[in-house]
Amino acid sequence: MGLGVLTFVVLFVISAPYGRHARAGWGPSISARAGWVLMELPALMVPLACFIVADRWDDPVALAFISLWSGHYVYRTLIYPFLSRVPGRPVPISVIGLGFVFNSTNGAIQGAFLFLSTPPHTTGWFTDGRFGLGLALFLVGFIIHFRSDATLRRLRWSKGSGYRIPHGFLFRWVSAPNYLGEMLQWVGWAALTWSLAGASFAVWTVANLLPRALTNHRWYHAQFQDYPEKRKAVIPFVL
Repeated sequence: MGLGVLTFVVLFVISAPYGRHARAGWGPSISARAGWVLMELPALMVPLACFIVADRWDDPVALAFISLWSGHYVYRTLIYPFLSRVPGRPVPISVIGLGFVFNSTNGAIQGAFLFLSTPPHTTGWFTDGRFGLGLALFLVGFIIHFRSDATLRRLRWSKGSGYRIPHGFLFRWVSAPNYLGEMLQWVGWAALTWSLAGASFAVWTVANLLPRALTNHRWYHAQFQDYPEKRKAVIPFVL
């Protein structure tokens, strides 16, 4: 979590060199699609391996945790990168390596804490307000995230490669609703698991995505003179 705070500060000074902010000087690159799968795969596999080793198949709460987690990462790892017709700009291997290390470490933290080092929850956890609120945030965040990805994807399919001003859905109010959705998801995850492991991932997610959203918002304004002035970066009407 301390490293997350440090990352938050650093990303206001140095924008991560991928996507619209790609630039030379970060070493050799590979295709964005291949790099994305390699980077995200540990986040899918490591917690699942912890769940299997822990043999929690008869634990309904653990099954709910791993189902929510795996559902998200099946989409992010195995579906999202192949939905786009354009693989995207090459991504530096250094960036992919950092993502791989983070996802491996975070996956191990989540899997070990939830399935290996803590006793099973009772089914009463399903009626706890923390689980209910967290689940609602997680699902709403995933829907926002998924719908935002689809809006950007349709824009690229209809207009070809290159960046344009997205419209519709939550893009009416913010430049990065996809990041807003992910932040809501992992804040929800922290609540529904009520764990330090979940809280650490929520901190990291905000530390990584909030500066990126603000950087992208400034980029849009610099690139498009007609960019909507009242649109915020990531939190409607606020930021």
